[in-house]
Amino acid sequence: MGGFKHLVIVRFKEGTVAEEIMKGLEKLVSEIDLVKSFSWGQDLESPEMLAQGFTHAISMTFDKKQDYTAFQTHPNHVEFSATFSAAIEKIVVLCFSSVQVKPAVA
Repeated sequence: MGGFKHLVIVRFKEGTVAEEIMKGLEKLVSEIDLVKSFSWGQDLESPEMLAQGFTHAISMTFDKKQDYTAFQTHPNHVEFSATFSAAIEKIVVLCFSSVQVKPAVA
């Protein structure tokens, strides 16, 4: 299953405790069944010229685009978005139907 992916790459504003924001995001996605998988991480090794100042990546998978659309308007997401947006200095968002070439090994 490839599904529909939502990929977010961010740079948080100076002074933001990114881990607190990410814990809030973890709580949010745990409350909404439309999100089939969720992962995030902090950049550790990219050369600065390639990372362009971005520090964190967030990935969510949905069964279909309609589930992603419903997630965007879910009241819990709308509420959390205000907190998340206020902490962001720079952001890139990509949403796409994914083609799974090599499945994850369990």
